[in-house]
Amino acid sequence: MELLSSWCHDGSLPQSYVMPPEKRPGDLVIPLEKSIPVIDLQCHDRNETIRQILKAGEEYGFFQIINHGVPKDLIDETMNVAEEFHAMPGLDKERECAKDPNGSCKLYTSSYVYPREDFHLWRDAVTHPCRPLDQHIQFWPEKPTRYREVVGAYSVELWKLSCRILEFICQGLGLRSDYLSNELSQVPKIMINHYPPCPEPSLTLGLSKHRDPTIITILLQGQINGLQVFKDGRWIGVEPLPHAFVVNIGYLLQIISNGKLIGAEHRVVTNSRDGRTTIPFFVYPCDESLIGPEKDLVNASNPAIYKAFKFTDFVAAFILNPDDEALKELISAPSN
Repeated sequence: MELLSSWCHDGSLPQSYVMPPEKRPGDLVIPLEKSIPVIDLQCHDRNETIRQILKAGEEYGFFQIINHGVPKDLIDETMNVAEEFHAMPGLDKERECAKDPNGSCKLYTSSYVYPREDFHLWRDAVTHPCRPLDQHIQFWPEKPTRYREVVGAYSVELWKLSCRILEFICQGLGLRSDYLSNELSQVPKIMINHYPPCPEPSLTLGLSKHRDPTIITILLQGQINGLQVFKDGRWIGVEPLPHAFVVNIGYLLQIISNGKLIGAEHRVVTNSRDGRTTIPFFVYPCDESLIGPEKDLVNASNPAIYKAFKFTDFVAAFILNPDDEALKELISAPSN
């Protein structure tokens, strides 16, 4: 397996990256939608903020947040370090991501299951756990020289922000504000994606249609278009806003809310001009966590549409095929 960024500049799209016709993005000129909600976290009416977040989670599964408290300088520095990392030679990147004998820091191209894929995705990625920071930072890349310092500070800010957003969501669902501040949210991971310029963007994807296998995801998407959300039978583009974060409801939170919130399907398209770097912050449960509809959200008029399962079983099924029937069988409650 060779990193995409090591060879992608020869001007041709290998056949292994050409998606089947039904999965190709086709027309790349999709208007950027103003309708994806933008929520100001400095709004002084907490109840109004909660209402907006719940409404966005129910209708879109996506929203953007501004005035979120993460320093703009830190956001810019983190993106700069992320771009510097992916600009390094492939061997240097591999060396920097091989410090933990347990493989907690993963560098790969396309996806975790590259050898088993029918079609490859146009991206490279590095991912690693980030909490507790002192247990993991020693295994992070040391190059670029400020990687650990900057990404470490960023991960602390994103953790605080994720806890705040989860409190809002819990209150909006009528649950205790700390309902998700336990084993359901204690394993956050940072990922840095890089999508190099692509010679034929209409034939391939950076990420194919999927729901995130998370509680929530907080994305720094930079200033280059590429993220699209599937809503009402069509793809809509998520407009990049300076220093904003895109928040999406994860598949697991859709299940916990018994379908009240949407783990929205989304994808990433490429372009032929600009490389694009993005930084998602994934909030995961602990491996042995039991996931299922919260009992307070289930009653005779709103029966459970999912059954309980272990997070490790969900991940195993998801990695093999996010759209597979085995995954649906694992999570779907039997119909009466």
